[in-house]
Amino acid sequence: MNKMIQAALLGLFATSLAHAEPSSQVAWTPDKLNFVKKGNSKNGKELAMQCAACHGDNGVSSAPEFPSLAGQLATYTYKQLQDYKNGQRAHPLMTSIAAGLSDQDMADMAAWYSSLPPPRNKAGKKDLDIAERLVFEGDGRRTLPPCYTCHGSSGQGEKMDIPALAGQQAEYFTATLTAYRNGERHNDIYSRMRVLSQQLSDTEIQELAQYYQQLQ
Repeated sequence: MNKMIQAALLGLFATSLAHAEPSSQVAWTPDKLNFVKKGNSKNGKELAMQCAACHGDNGVSSAPEFPSLAGQLATYTYKQLQDYKNGQRAHPLMTSIAAGLSDQDMADMAAWYSSLPPPRNKAGKKDLDIAERLVFEGDGRRTLPPCYTCHGSSGQGEKMDIPALAGQQAEYFTATLTAYRNGERHNDIYSRMRVLSQQLSDTEIQELAQYYQQLQ
């Protein structure tokens, strides 16, 4: 990440940091990273059977309101499960499910989903000029850095808390960014997505959702 982008991000997050409450209880220490890395995917596959109704047998959801988890970074999935359990992320069903999982269960499930091939695009290709500009150029007038600086040029995500977006359900993606924008969701580290999403229009969010859904 170059210095101009770093400066833009720091400027965006400085105000929120001064008043921010902890958005997660997950601390990515070397031991924690190693713990998640060593998750048992075989056990995770068995545990994930309870998730198939919403997230699909192989982590690819057929319902647009539920996210696909196949190919997602293990660290990201682990963090989300922890956040559901600890109350940093609210969802009646997921909170109930996460409450019954141990740390090892979460690491195992995260390992299983990360081992699966990511969703393949079934929506066809569309020209999405607005989304492409935001992904690769950002918008300097609004101090919006390009999306690829965090999520990767192919939507593959980055280690720890930045999710893979390629192939994700467009409806779920739209709902997620909207929830960040209105403050309904608040488990993003340093309020990053809350700050950024507040500068996006409905049209931009919808185009970004379609753009990432059609990546493979």
